[in-house]
This record gives sequence, C-alpha cells and structure tokens, in this order.
Amino acid sequence: MELFFANVDWLEILQAVIDTLWMLGVSVLFSALIGTPLGIVMYLTSRGHILQSGIIYSIISFIVNVLRSIPFIILLIMMMPITILLVGTSLGAKGVIPPLIVGAFPFFAKLVENALQKIDNGIIDMAKSYGATTWQIVWHILLPETFVNILSALTVTAIALVSYTAMAGVVGGGGLGDLAIRYGYQRFETNIMLITVVLLVVLVQIIQLIGDKLVGLFKKP
Repeated sequence: MELFFANVDWLEILQAVIDTLWMLGVSVLFSALIGTPLGIVMYLTSRGHILQSGIIYSIISFIVNVLRSIPFIILLIMMMPITILLVGTSLGAKGVIPPLIVGAFPFFAKLVENALQKIDNGIIDMAKSYGATTWQIVWHILLPETFVNILSALTVTAIALVSYTAMAGVVGGGGLGDLAIRYGYQRFETNIMLITVVLLVVLVQIIQLIGDKLVGLFKKP
C-alpha cells in the first residue's frame, strides 16, 4: 500500500479538488442564473401560454438546442478566443469556467421549461382571471410550484458539470481531470488516475445526496 501512494503529491491533489469545486460552484451558479429565466421565457412564449410567440420561442429554442448539441470538448476549443477575451486565459480553472457555463445553461434551461410544462394551466387561468400580472404569475405560481423540480434539475446539471470539468483536463483546464490526464494518461501513473476517479465518484455521490436532501426538505407533503 505504501508503494501505491509513494509518488502521490497530496497537496497537488488537494489543489485539484479545490479547483474542481471552484469550477463547479461558479458554473452551477451562473447556469442557474441564466438558465432559470431563459427556461421561464421559453415556457411563457410557447404555444398556449401567457406570452405566446412562435418567433421568440423558435429563436430561443433554436439557440438552446444548438448549444446543447455541441459536444463539450469541441465547445471548449471553439470558445478559446472568446474565453481569452473574457478572462485573459483559456488554461486552468479560470479559463474553463466560460465554456462550462455556456455548455450547462442551455441544458438547465430546457429542464426548467420541461418542469414548468407540468403545471396545471387551470391554476394560471384562475390567477389571470383575478387580474394577476405576468410577473406575479411567475413569482407566486410558476416558481413555487416547480421549485422542487428545479432543484432536481440543478442537481442533474451539477453532476453533468462534474464530467465537463473532468473533460476540460484534456486542454489543460485544471482540476481533477487535468491531474488524471497529466499523470494517469501522459505519465502512465495508474494510481493517481485511480485516485482522481474515486474522488470524482465521491463528489458526484455527495452532490446527489445534497440534492436529494434538499428536494426532500422542500417537497410538499
């Protein structure tokens, strides 16, 4: 066992974990901030809803579907010039955050729209009959009714982002994925590869556990 860990730099692994958590936290936050209102707009402008608009819905839906269809590794490479312009580098944890956000928020927006589609239109019609504005319907009906589903969607998105952060290691994105590529693949240090895989699995399990606990906490009896 001592031989297995002999070449392991635990400080470097700790830094990789911190970088992964940093990338994950920032990208989840901004994916939620962008994806939630985008999903709401898609729902409101879809057929049969308050702000029905075929043109607006088609444009937003097209953009979301295009971004969702681009494999993340390709998105990373495509966005390098934009990433450098925004944050000054395309390397390290800092350089991966913009592609992570662009890769995740369309996915989350679609999940939000799907969650909203499950709301009974009768509730919204009743609110409209009482003179509720669109903003009041969004704030007092749509968000409360779908809050638990949105939490579940955020958990799914966060788990997807864990795999995105690992994939970013291919282009020097920092974090556990970068560690696995540099040591496990390029230097054939299988033990470090196994450690990073175990840490990623543990991270996913923790995210799922926290998500399930929050859903259970806010779920209506």
